[in-house]
Amino acid sequence: MPNVVIDRVHSNTAPRVDAEEMVLSMGPHHPSTHGVLRLEVVTDGEVVVSARPDIGYLHRAIEKIGEYVDYRQFMPYTDRVDYICSMNSNFAYAAAVEKLGNYKLPLRAELMRVMVAELNRISSHMICLGALAMDMGAYTPFLHGICHREKVNDIFEEVCGARLTYNYLTIGGVGYDAPPGWIEKCAEFVAYLYPKMIEFNNLITGNSIFQDRLCNVGIVPPEMAVNFGLVGPNLRGSGISWDIRKNEPYSIYAQLRFDVPIGDGGDPNGSNPRGTLGDCYDRNVVRVKEVFESLKILSQIVDRLKENEKLPGEHPDRQWQAKLPTRLRIKPGEAYVRTENPRGETGYYIVSDGTDKALRLKIRTGSFSALGAFEETTRGLLIGDVIAVIGSFDIVLPEVDR
Repeated sequence: MPNVVIDRVHSNTAPRVDAEEMVLSMGPHHPSTHGVLRLEVVTDGEVVVSARPDIGYLHRAIEKIGEYVDYRQFMPYTDRVDYICSMNSNFAYAAAVEKLGNYKLPLRAELMRVMVAELNRISSHMICLGALAMDMGAYTPFLHGICHREKVNDIFEEVCGARLTYNYLTIGGVGYDAPPGWIEKCAEFVAYLYPKMIEFNNLITGNSIFQDRLCNVGIVPPEMAVNFGLVGPNLRGSGISWDIRKNEPYSIYAQLRFDVPIGDGGDPNGSNPRGTLGDCYDRNVVRVKEVFESLKILSQIVDRLKENEKLPGEHPDRQWQAKLPTRLRIKPGEAYVRTENPRGETGYYIVSDGTDKALRLKIRTGSFSALGAFEETTRGLLIGDVIAVIGSFDIVLPEVDR
């Protein structure tokens, strides 16, 4: 294969290619790029020599906006950092401000937060799993995923009035308590989804065509996953058991029982006996298993919310919002908090200068680190396999550009 030389000094400079190679522009308006991602693909026939991401089409200066609005006003912007899992994005920012201000939350607020966070994790994985199957040519699983996600949207609409960007979590708790009958609807959803996920798993995960498209494709060995800073299912798909909820518990996760699924490619007794550890199929299977783990968590939260609601009198744990000043002026200092979002670790670094606005705000997201490993992962694949890698990484472009 002819060598290709890419000029990395000037990002807008096109790669210099040999006569037999071709430069293709994939995206930013291609459905399989899952957003406004542009790939500068150099090919030798059907073989990918390099696939360099060209980002920035969705940059909105969100981090700088966070330094010009006060702490509470920035919460709706966090919805837009990852619009597929806005509840989890709210959670990460709220936890960072609360650590910076040393604010304590009542138990009911923590329970409601974890409830909506795990519901949003499920709905996010439904989009990823369904879209990956559709990218591989199977349209029906995508409809199944959308159907299950709509159930979650109905639950969210009832508790906060929104279906995509929720602005539900607040600094100090949540915006609204559970309305009458809402906890029972969450319990019904758990009972509904468990058999449906078994059906979904049988429909696509064990499908031989689906396995042929994903097994031994886009392999990220464990050492490479660590070196590129991969997080979430992309890291766990490479066989590394690291989940912030389990390894560095926040909120009330330390009190909950759940497992951390990891990739097992090549294990004759595992879920991926035909593949290689860290391939696209492993990343897919990890997300399927994580949906079942989220259902475990939801069952425990439902029980605890029911117990919490039966407390007599004005017990402080029945509150869903801590008593905080109307205008937050946090003493000078800095704080960094990371949470486990559906796309992995999301971290907020905030510096306070004693005013009601952040002096500096920095966001760390999982999609950005995943995209950093993309060129190395796709080298030598066929063009069609590049689509499989994009879908298995579950990249959301607002997380990349911010």
